[in-house]
Amino acid sequence: MNIKLITVGKLKENYLKDGILEYTKRISRFAKVQIIELNDEKTPEKFSLSQNQQIMAKEGQRIQGKIEPRDFVIVLAIEGKQLSSEDFSKKVADIMVSGYSDITFVIGGSLGLDPAVKQRANMKMSFGLLTLPHQLMRLVLVEQIYRAFMIQQGSPYHK
Repeated sequence: MNIKLITVGKLKENYLKDGILEYTKRISRFAKVQIIELNDEKTPEKFSLSQNQQIMAKEGQRIQGKIEPRDFVIVLAIEGKQLSSEDFSKKVADIMVSGYSDITFVIGGSLGLDPAVKQRANMKMSFGLLTLPHQLMRLVLVEQIYRAFMIQQGSPYHK
């Protein structure tokens, strides 16, 4: 199993980098993890709706350039489906036995994801209605991926 995280923007905070490194090491017992950081577009202080769409389209093209045709793609989007940790674990297990060897998670930039990226997704997932910094969301996501594998193992980590 291969897990790929495609993210827009560079991770700056060391505490986030350390946490993500720790969980990717833990996940490596179960799957190969690849994190792809893409450059984000510069966003003017005041921007119009059309500028917003242009920025998301450029970032979307970069994202789609990293998605393989046979990837099972899960985008993080506020309108996506909310899952419990147990349901997320079951979803990961179901994907693994349904013929996909690669699960690709996509976290967009500060303006969100281009509609074309959402259209490509096999699934839209939400971690709730709260707005979280996309850099922090990376840490939350890798922890939940690790938790999903631990639930599958019957580990007490989840308790």
